[in-house]
Amino acid sequence: MATPEDLGSSLLCHRAASRNFSPLRQAISFMVTPEDLGSSLLRQRPAASRRRRCYAASAGALFVLGIFLVVVVVGPGGSDRAKKIAPERWGGTGGPEEVESEVGVVAADDWRCSKVGAAALRSGGHAVDAAVATALCLGVVHPVSSGIGGGAFIVVRSADSGEAVAIDSRETAPRAASKNMYENDPSSKSKGALSMGIPGEIAGLHTAWSKYGRLPWKDLLQPSISLARDGFLVGPYLANAIRRKQEDVLADPGLRAVLAPNGRLLQTNDTCYNPALANALEVISTEGPQAFYNGSIGERFIEDVRDAGGVATMEDLKEYTVKVTKAMVANAMGYTILGMPPPSSGTLGMSLVLNILGSYKSSDAVEGLLGVHRLIEALKHMFGLRMNLGDPDFVDVDEYVSDMLSSSFAHTLRQKIDDSTTFEPSYYLARWSQLRDHGTSHLCVVDADRNAVSLTTTVNWYFGARVLSPSTGIVLNNEMDDFSAPTEATPDHLPPAPANFIEPRKRPLSSMTPLIILKDGQLAGVVGASGGLNIIPAVVQVFLNHFILGMKPLQAVQHPRVFHKLIPNEVLYENFTAIAGEHIEFANDAKLFLEQRGHVLRSLSLSSVSQLIVHNLNERVPSMQRKTDRKTKNRGGVFHGRLIAVSDPRKDGSPAAL
Repeated sequence: MATPEDLGSSLLCHRAASRNFSPLRQAISFMVTPEDLGSSLLRQRPAASRRRRCYAASAGALFVLGIFLVVVVVGPGGSDRAKKIAPERWGGTGGPEEVESEVGVVAADDWRCSKVGAAALRSGGHAVDAAVATALCLGVVHPVSSGIGGGAFIVVRSADSGEAVAIDSRETAPRAASKNMYENDPSSKSKGALSMGIPGEIAGLHTAWSKYGRLPWKDLLQPSISLARDGFLVGPYLANAIRRKQEDVLADPGLRAVLAPNGRLLQTNDTCYNPALANALEVISTEGPQAFYNGSIGERFIEDVRDAGGVATMEDLKEYTVKVTKAMVANAMGYTILGMPPPSSGTLGMSLVLNILGSYKSSDAVEGLLGVHRLIEALKHMFGLRMNLGDPDFVDVDEYVSDMLSSSFAHTLRQKIDDSTTFEPSYYLARWSQLRDHGTSHLCVVDADRNAVSLTTTVNWYFGARVLSPSTGIVLNNEMDDFSAPTEATPDHLPPAPANFIEPRKRPLSSMTPLIILKDGQLAGVVGASGGLNIIPAVVQVFLNHFILGMKPLQAVQHPRVFHKLIPNEVLYENFTAIAGEHIEFANDAKLFLEQRGHVLRSLSLSSVSQLIVHNLNERVPSMQRKTDRKTKNRGGVFHGRLIAVSDPRKDGSPAAL
């Protein structure tokens, strides 16, 4: 049974100079423990690296001494409202929630997968190599949120050239899909094989690797193959999801075989096996993604989908294409934000909110309780606009893109914000019903060269369509539910958005917001989140907390958040105890302040999970800094500062560092 360290054995055997120089292969047989995740990768490293490895193992022994931190704060205000009961906190699954490195870091929402990614970096891999290995690992140990049966958005920035690309591997509607296909059975839009869009994740990961990867493709899949075949310990988050969706798990033969063997639901620290997925990944590791899109794995997968009532075909898989474009660029509050263009609404939503707040011309404008009120109002204006967006290959969104990137347009909206009150939804000129997407998993990577990756992956709802392909072990997404449908009953009583209606091969609108942050042309950070409709507000608040309000990275992530969906007209605030044990709660004086301005408040538990990497631009790392006369397109040189990576305490993740 796999142990956390050994997961990347083929990656870690020794540094691969290029894709044509395969690392030494070793058999992987392990029961994964937090510090062992990359052990086999490290076995052939120089003595100095092995000494560093021993130090890391010694640190791992201290996990048993972990102390929890209780945090009581209010929103994007000052650190004076954060009451720290202990100076240091450790994740509930054996790792720190913050790590530092001069070399490279990975932040994912599962500690094992962060270690797999760090192992790839340690073997000489590019940030993309680490992101690929990490994402595949997440699909195995967190099938509740992601997997190769889903899709992903990937933003990559090359440090030397400054080039940033957006890789869109979001799911597409099957050729047999139509805008009225769910009219007779609305529930099949979100549950069952008919809700599945054509998966794009494995194609997107391979596309990124083909452009940037340094390590052999096969080695990047090996850790996930081993986890699926040899077994992994079920973490608290997955166990909670299995329990919450037990009816669905027990009803589907594929899910039941993996998550409830012999009819018993897996619980925390039980061992989970998915041999069919291991076999599928093994074939993909040698044959490439064509094994899925035009080969034996795809054929078995489509047969299972059709048997379960889906309409996807092998032709759909063969026709699937990844879209690679320049990353969308937004400028706000003194920073440059690199992200995904539509059908993501994340970069544009982030840009609009930040430009509204930035039009106050002072960072003081977002401080304190009044800053929370202004943030909420900016979010409401953003949600009023974003449903005009859609897949630009099918609808014209240029006008809305221009508006949402415009500082002057944002200034006009800011003038509608009243510091003394909020308003009814109609005030924000919402025309269409909100997309209420779900789930996802996010990861961030920065390597030794300061190349950066921000990647968000999803199967949408918990366990996607709640169907697992028995012959391949792949969880089907239910991404068709992210489309709007003309006949669906909407919870906010607004009409469905025509820009997001279903058409064959169209991509649905998304809230996913993978971002790379620049300051004066240099990498400043990488950020993103999971949580469906709550992703954009979460990423906005993490950004404001650190880059504008000056909170330390860990505090910026763990700070309590507020959310709004425009309709219903209520502020959602966090009030719950996280998996690691700390309580996150919105303060009573903050609630009173908002209520005095007419806000209706309601508490919620887990809402969104964020990962963050910060690159310190205030001090160079002498051991890593390249020669100052190195000529690049990035202003003559690449700055090398210390890296800090944070995994959100709201989930059972932990970052990893070299």
